[in-house]
Amino acid sequence: MINSLILLNCDQGEFNTRVKTGETIAEVLQISQRKVDRVKRRFVEEGLEIAMGGRQGRREYYERKADVELEAHLLALSCSEPPAGHSRWTLRLLADRLVELEHVDSISYETVRRV
Repeated sequence: MINSLILLNCDQGEFNTRVKTGETIAEVLQISQRKVDRVKRRFVEEGLEIAMGGRQGRREYYERKADVELEAHLLALSCSEPPAGHSRWTLRLLADRLVELEHVDSISYETVRRV
């Protein structure tokens, strides 16, 4: 809602005779000048829908590595005895062992943590 008010007040079309500055808009709407600038920039760079509050995916879509089968293997592995020389499993050890056992081509310890 606030983004639409910002854009309406920034409009310089033929029907808007009272164009306001970003500072005035921020003061009237009781928001920061930075918010006004961000909304205006998003409108120019990414379009109306995004500026109105939509989200544009900045990351590429990727397939999750941690499916149900991998989670089961990880759970079983974490309940087993840790490798020789270690008193317990670490996230990095678990990630390395999953790769060694060829359950996955590669996996980060952060993905193991999230599982």
